[in-house]
Amino acid sequence: MTPQYWIDTHAHIYSEEFKPDLADMLVRCDEANVGKIYMPNIDHTSFDSMMEIEAKAPTKYCSMMGLHPCSVKKGFEKELYLVENWLNKRKFAAVGEMGTDLHWDKSFWNEQQEAFKIQVQWAKKFHLPLVIHCRESIDETIELLKPFADGTLTGIFHCFSGDADQAKKIVEMNFYLGLGGVATFKNGGLDKVIPDLDLDRIVLETDSPFLAPVPHRGKRNEPSHIPLIAQKVSEFKKMPLAELQKATTANAMKVFFNERH
Repeated sequence: MTPQYWIDTHAHIYSEEFKPDLADMLVRCDEANVGKIYMPNIDHTSFDSMMEIEAKAPTKYCSMMGLHPCSVKKGFEKELYLVENWLNKRKFAAVGEMGTDLHWDKSFWNEQQEAFKIQVQWAKKFHLPLVIHCRESIDETIELLKPFADGTLTGIFHCFSGDADQAKKIVEMNFYLGLGGVATFKNGGLDKVIPDLDLDRIVLETDSPFLAPVPHRGKRNEPSHIPLIAQKVSEFKKMPLAELQKATTANAMKVFFNERH
């Protein structure tokens, strides 16, 4: 039976931005009926703070383990070694946040591709989903993933802001589409894409503290804003909010099939 709450599939609630009012922020999440929050790792600097949050309620705040593409620099192998060490130690909800990024720095593209392939193989080895970052690199990421997409992999293309053709390719590889604050942006472009997305392949996310939805755009984002994103998605899909909640929560639970219940 699908729980009657929202799931935020991607939120960095362990970040410095939440230190001043973490307890209050988590209360607001409860009040907004966000019953589960998945936390993507960045690199070695986020291990401790992420797992401290998880320790408060391990079935509610769930850690992933991966290396963010923006942390793939010279000597990234050391970072990957630490990630692999953690994956061998205990169960995580997913391998992530991993992926590619051509927005900030293109000089480590070869290293990003290598780190991507290594982490995909870990997802297979540990039977975990992948949570993929692909900023300004969605086509390249689809091509990188394609050789591994044999039906044994699943996961989320986080912060999806692509077109219908890209969505189709992602879904054909057995992956889901993470919709966040961009869905509420006037010129985000998703108003033309969301109506045709397969409801069975949509999950919701905030990417907190980033990408706050309208009317909070430009301010700190937090998981309690999930209903604002959901409202906009339900309008584009022309469907009741309650139906969207049930579908996206069920989809998130399918993705994180190895989670601790």
